[in-house]
Amino acid sequence: MLSIDLNCDLGEIVGSEGETLEAQLMRHVSSINVACGGHAGDADRVRNVVARALPLNLAIGAHPGYVDRVNFGRNVVPMSLPEIYDLVSQQIQVVTQIVKELGGRLQHVKPHGALYNLAATSPETAHAIAAAVHALDPQCQLVGLSGSCLTAAAVTVGLRAVHEVFADRNYLADGSLVPRSQPHAVLHNAPQIAARAAVIVETGVVVAVDGTRLTLKCDSLCIHSDTPHAVVIAAEMQRVFGERQITIRAIA
Repeated sequence: MLSIDLNCDLGEIVGSEGETLEAQLMRHVSSINVACGGHAGDADRVRNVVARALPLNLAIGAHPGYVDRVNFGRNVVPMSLPEIYDLVSQQIQVVTQIVKELGGRLQHVKPHGALYNLAATSPETAHAIAAAVHALDPQCQLVGLSGSCLTAAAVTVGLRAVHEVFADRNYLADGSLVPRSQPHAVLHNAPQIAARAAVIVETGVVVAVDGTRLTLKCDSLCIHSDTPHAVVIAAEMQRVFGERQITIRAIA
């Protein structure tokens, strides 16, 4: 039977609406990436998310991003490599300490937004992030865009690289994500997303927006909590995966 990790970014939507959404999404995923206070979130929110996730045996990761809440961390902020190292280190330490206090262990780190996308194409940025993660915990996994500079940097420094594919995002022919500023960047149809995700797990094939067939290594699939109807999408993926005998399971 096939299995796949299904991850979701949490701790990003403020207030009771965000907390309700998180509680619903946690029923359908196997891993979560918790905003660390850069692009969103704070220590109290991290604690609330982690406290809810631990009894569900979800794999918990840190989701560091640029400190730019106005743009939700989706614009590149010019920084030196040492500054990126420190940014990532400081944010993941917040989550690590809280997870430890609550009796768990940080399993992975996944950069957010523009930092994630920059690390996919910039070897120097990728290495700074990977080095920061390795210095904190050499056993921690590093999640990056499938086949990117970030997954390569993880291997170089001695981390386990997790190759990620996005269930609710479209791809360009070069294997990068369609920028959110362009049409058709985000998918919204739950049955379409679920069927597409199952094919990705079964074959590794993703069809880009121009029809190019990409073969991508897929260790983990991502759905975004801020995608409209995210819970409906997650539930439909879980249903379709069950029908096709695909188990949703965190990476050991």
